[in-house]
Amino acid sequence: MPENKMSEIIRASVESIKGFAENDTFMGRAINTPSGVTVIPVSKISMGIATGGVDYSQKKLTLPASFGGGGGTGLSITPIAFLTVSPSSEVNLITLEDRGSDIEKITGLIDRSPEILEKIKSALS
Repeated sequence: MPENKMSEIIRASVESIKGFAENDTFMGRAINTPSGVTVIPVSKISMGIATGGVDYSQKKLTLPASFGGGGGTGLSITPIAFLTVSPSSEVNLITLEDRGSDIEKITGLIDRSPEILEKIKSALS
């Protein structure tokens, strides 16, 4: 496979999200309300990159060089909280949902594992 074509695809994919690559949380533009409260949205950012290519066998094709490739990026922005600043400079963080700790999530999954396994078994039989 021609290395330069694959390198170009990867480079283009990475360049398209370069500005976000170092952050996973983003603070949005401040919104000033008529009552004097400033609201700042806080969002979680998730990204993904997919790149691939194929070099077709010369035996099957009559073209001098056959290469196919592509790449793509995905970006997800999920609001997680709002930061509020009152006219008296009091700061509050309002979260949108109680996410629970990772340990609580794992414990919940283990507690439900017999039920999950039964559903998988019944779906496969």
